[in-house]
Amino acid sequence: MLFSDIVGHDDTKQTLVRAVQTNHLAHALLFDGRAGSANLALALALATYVNCETRSGGGSDGGLFGSPLPAGVPLSDGCGQCSSCMKMSRLVHPDLHMVYPVANLGKGKNTSEAVLPEWRKFLIDNPYRTLSDWLDATGGENKQGNIAAEEARNILQKLSLKAYEGAYKIMIIWLPELMNVASANALLKVLEEPPERTLFLLVTNQPDKLLVTILSRAQRVAVRNFTDTEVATHLRQTLNLDETRARRLAYLTDGNLAQALKMGQTKSDDTVGDQHAWFADWMRACYRQDLNWLVKQADQFDTLPKDRQKSLFDYSLRLCRDLFLFQQGATQLLRLPDDELKFVQNFGKTLRPDLIDRMVGDLNEAAYHIERNARPKMVLLDLSLTFARLIKN
Repeated sequence: MLFSDIVGHDDTKQTLVRAVQTNHLAHALLFDGRAGSANLALALALATYVNCETRSGGGSDGGLFGSPLPAGVPLSDGCGQCSSCMKMSRLVHPDLHMVYPVANLGKGKNTSEAVLPEWRKFLIDNPYRTLSDWLDATGGENKQGNIAAEEARNILQKLSLKAYEGAYKIMIIWLPELMNVASANALLKVLEEPPERTLFLLVTNQPDKLLVTILSRAQRVAVRNFTDTEVATHLRQTLNLDETRARRLAYLTDGNLAQALKMGQTKSDDTVGDQHAWFADWMRACYRQDLNWLVKQADQFDTLPKDRQKSLFDYSLRLCRDLFLFQQGATQLLRLPDDELKFVQNFGKTLRPDLIDRMVGDLNEAAYHIERNARPKMVLLDLSLTFARLIKN
């Protein structure tokens, strides 16, 4: 992955390059961006750049490895052709180490090292991925991904060795917020006293779930969402979509390139459409107080993969936000297709603003209980009965 492979984000790229060129690169960087952003891609591009053998401007010596380029020809990216860049492109560089959430699949496949071939293929195919995509790819769709305590020992063991052939040993940790307490504390210790020439690249979607002490020891790199133009450009280049469909998907996904790519690979916008149909039917049943239907829905919800359950609650929260914006007259901020917009306009007239606020709180609490392995059927049925009572009153 090179910086030039990432559409947009020129300001962030230049900041990272300048830090390397002036020898002001922090030993730990926190790439903070929401799911579907360029945070993981930028971390990979930086890892490629710092160990590139022919780049110039690496410091006062004119470069960590190679000779400087001719005057007036600054290099702000990896070459993509040297031995280091080629190995990085295949994620097989001996000084690149990666840790990521893994579902406990048994048979010894509960660490990053055990599923490394699958991870390499998964990431090389597309660096704009989500945890749900990763769990689906490894057969853990019915489980939750986490970074186990054993990973902490692996991190310490890998970083105890000197760099094999690169300028830096690089440790990329994807979604460190999913570390358990033991792993997080071990990471904190190594961040306090990092080995020489070691670079930590933490890629997070939810920094609020990280230990404050970890946040204080890493330099934050804020990664903004993709713009509609950037998403549409990437879709046209990678999926060869026509201009109209690319712009529609960009508008619907609101900067989430992972979701846009997933929707672009289908013949229709089924992902969002299915979620909307589920939510709309749910709210109508709550309005009618159709208990038989709500019980059947809870039974079906219980059989869904855990990440699918979370995504339905996430969609419900986003639509509650749209309902609130509609009630406040901020319709220009709504990014919805016609069927969803019509639903928001109709359903928003039946709800009070304080009721929407209560629903958001209840949805957040339900999502928390799902994450803590509560029985999904009971969580949704309790939520449905609460909403039915609130809407009636």
